[in-house]
Amino acid sequence: MILEYAITAIVCLVTAVVVQRIYKRERSRSDTNEGVKGILWFGWAIFVWGIGALFNCIAVEGLSLLPSNKTLIYVGVCISLLNSLFILLSLPSIEYKGRPNIVVRLVARFSEKEFIWLYLGLMGMFIFVFFAASYTNPAISNSLIWLIDIPISMVVAFALLHALTRAFINRQMHFMYLPSFVLFLLILIAVTHRIVPLEAAPTFVGTESWALVGAVSAISFKFLFILLFSILLYSWKFLSEKEHKQSLLEATLKEKAHLQKTTAQLQVANESHLDTITRLKEELQRITEASKIELSDRQKEVLGNLGAFGHRKSYTEMAEAMHISVDGFQAHIHQIKKVLKISGAAGKNQLIQYALDNDLLSYASLKKDF
Repeated sequence: MILEYAITAIVCLVTAVVVQRIYKRERSRSDTNEGVKGILWFGWAIFVWGIGALFNCIAVEGLSLLPSNKTLIYVGVCISLLNSLFILLSLPSIEYKGRPNIVVRLVARFSEKEFIWLYLGLMGMFIFVFFAASYTNPAISNSLIWLIDIPISMVVAFALLHALTRAFINRQMHFMYLPSFVLFLLILIAVTHRIVPLEAAPTFVGTESWALVGAVSAISFKFLFILLFSILLYSWKFLSEKEHKQSLLEATLKEKAHLQKTTAQLQVANESHLDTITRLKEELQRITEASKIELSDRQKEVLGNLGAFGHRKSYTEMAEAMHISVDGFQAHIHQIKKVLKISGAAGKNQLIQYALDNDLLSYASLKKDF
């Protein structure tokens, strides 16, 4: 028995110190403290185991108390309940896809401080009542005292098995099914051993063998718990780094797609602007060329009369009013069209519009009532 306490104390306390150092290092690297909070509670759970084993080692070896001493049993129950608290607090930090089990959801409903006070308050009331009733009552055996811890340990064992299994599935580590299930079985054996006294051990096992089963299962499930959480911790770390790189890649690809879309839109807008600029250049060139056109005074007079009366009078009527021949009038029209580069059946209307746009009506020599 003393060997069990010594081994458990040394391994758990050393592991707890290492885990706390890992937690401090990961907390300094992580942007949020929530992602590594499970490491903190995992370390405290192991630390409590180590402290409990160290206390038992000192009490049995140094104070010569028997392992069946009620005081040691009371301390063991408190240590086990405290360990269950820290394991429960670490469960929400175990990441996996899908809906968490009801225990994890219950823990997550409260803040850490609220859950700790709620748990300690409820367990404190049960402990006080049970310890007060059993301390002076010899009818209540040491094994029955453990009944306070049994339901909590079973609930924690179930929630832990579910969370570990789902987490390892999420990390494509299906080979970890068996160790997780073995951990669950070892917890069941250890819990069963607590409530079954040595004198009530199964006849096919024997007293010494039954005591050995209890010691081996107690040490084994603690060490396997440490091993599984360590594997989970580093697989979580590698998975987080992988997911971080993947998220960076997705963000880069998304930004690239956005830039490509923006570039395409800018190219379309640029082409549209180029078309507008080309059209404006052509219009400017036309206006420039038009401003360079030089007409004679007679041509301006013809355009002025055409702009003023062209919609109501024919070429013949305007020629007679100007006292020139129709051929002469049309010759002026032909020369004006040639200068203005106007052609086609709508030439007359274009000449009228040109006269209106360029203020040539002032050159009209005909009266309104001609």
